Formats: sequence, structure tokens, C-alpha cells
Amino acid sequence: QRRVYRTTTHVPQELGQIMDSETFEKSRLYQLDKSTFSFWSGLYSEVEGTMILLWGGIPFLWKLSGQISGHAGFGPEYEIVQSLIFLLLATLFSAVTGLPWSLYNTFVIEEKHGFNQQTVGFFFKDAIKKFVVTQCILLPVTSLLLYIIKIGGDYFFIYAWLFTLVVSLVLVTIYADYIAPLFDKFIPLPEGELKQQIETMAKSIDFPLTKVYVVEGSKRSSHSNAYFYGFFKNKRIVLFDTLLEDYSALNKEPAEGEDGENEETKSKTKNKKQGCKNEEVLAVLGHELGHWKLGHTVKNIIISQVSYYKLFFFWSI
Repeated sequence: QRRVYRTTTHVPQELGQIMDSETFEKSRLYQLDKSTFSFWSGLYSEVEGTMILLWGGIPFLWKLSGQISGHAGFGPEYEIVQSLIFLLLATLFSAVTGLPWSLYNTFVIEEKHGFNQQTVGFFFKDAIKKFVVTQCILLPVTSLLLYIIKIGGDYFFIYAWLFTLVVSLVLVTIYADYIAPLFDKFIPLPEGELKQQIETMAKSIDFPLTKVYVVEGSKRSSHSNAYFYGFFKNKRIVLFDTLLEDYSALNKEPAEGEDGENEETKSKTKNKKQGCKNEEVLAVLGHELGHWKLGHTVKNIIISQVSYYKLFFFWSI
């Protein structure tokens, strides 16, 4: 793939009618930089993981977790407490060692290609919030899973698998309503031509649409996206504001007396408006709804749950 990015310097004939040379070149150079970054960050992860295994990093961290739990008044019999401390330290280590790569990706690659909209302050504030929210979910779920394994007997793998299945479905259900709003602002898409077109397209494939939201993605990046969520007859669609010309904050002029940058986000001068026309938005959304129509979401859930079941089963042998 990297070789294709490097050697394909002209617009392919198949794209000649829909993409100009300037846009193609920008996309090619961006993907080339992302490919290079992915290679080196992936190589680092492999080396780091290998060194941790060879130098006894996991036993060391487990011993350290036991010492910390002991100082807190929990003896060796409190394995779940020690496991939670181990998990907290491991995720903290991963967050710290991954921070330079994340900073480079955001403030070098994304900045170079004009996508980054974050300040350093907002980046760290967001990273800390994500870490805290993740721990608030991960630690209680892990403690319950370990308790189920502890009392489950010979068939613990079945109970553990059922528990992970329930947790996965619950998280998918509540994420957009209760977790995502902790990081981004969601507003209903106002009545208008675009909303009517979205509802018409959803109805044409029997997609049980109930609500359409716009999320303020422009405070992090000028990348655009759209997705849907929900189960059964309660489906909802989310559009990034960067996807819509009329809603993207990147198209708004700074108020008089402002320099276009605040303590959290920044706006860059654009040569052309950010966002897509209605028919382009529908094309992006059509791709996402195609996943639902073809059953990709359900298939992915089934595949992942079969993998989890096999994992727990082989662990029990």
C-alpha cells in the first residue's frame, strides 16, 4: 500500500471525472505520511511489548501491584484488588508511552496537512478526561468479570462470556447518549431539506430512524464522518459538523475583537468552505447505512462474540 502511495503521482483514470490533481496530491501525501507513522509506531509497539516480556515487566508490575494493595491494607487473598491495581498501572503506562506518538500524530502530521484544530491545552485536557472515563468503566467491569471467574467453577467460561456479551451490548446502547456527550456537544439536526432527504433515504431501505444529530467534531479535527447507533427500532444518525457547510464552526468568522483562537480550539483560514453539499452528505451516509442493510454490524458482533467465547473456553482448558 505504501508503494502505491509513493508511486501513484497522477489521478487514476477511474477518478478523473470526480477528483482534481490538487486534491489527489494532497490526499496522496497525507496517506503517505500516515503510512510512515503507522509503520514506525507499530514497530515501536512490537519492540516495547517484546522488551516487557523479555525483561519481566509483567511479573514486576504484578509484584508492585501487590505491594501497593498491601500498603492499602489488602492482603494476598484480595486478588481482585491487586488485579485492578495492576490494570490501572498497565493502562497508565500504556497512556504515557503512547503520548509522544499521539502528540506527533496530532501536532505534526495532522497539523501539517491542515486537519488539526486542537491546542496543546485542549489535547491534554481531553486525554485526561478520556483516561478517567475509561477507568470508571474498565475497573468496575473487570472486577465483576474476575469475580465471575472466581466463583464460576468448571463452567466459568460460559458465565464470563455471557457477561462480556451483556456489557458489550449495554456499552453500545449507552455510548452515544451518555458517554460521547461527555466529550462533544450533540444537537438535533434542524428541520429542513437535508433532514427530509435523510429521512426519505432511511425509509427507502426500511431503516428505523428516530433522530438525527450533529456533533461538534470541528473542535478536534476538520475530518468529516457520520455514523449510526442503536438497536431494534430505535436507530439514530450522527453527522459531524465538519460534514455540513451550514454547521461547521470552521466556516464561521471569528467575532469582532477575537483572533480566531481560544483556550481550547483554533480555526484556520480556509481557501474554500468546509463541508459537503446535501447530495454528498447523502452519499457518505448511504455508505454507513449500507453496512446496516447488508448486516455488517450484526455479523461483526457475532464474530467478536464467537472469538470471546473461544478465548474463554481455551483459557479454561
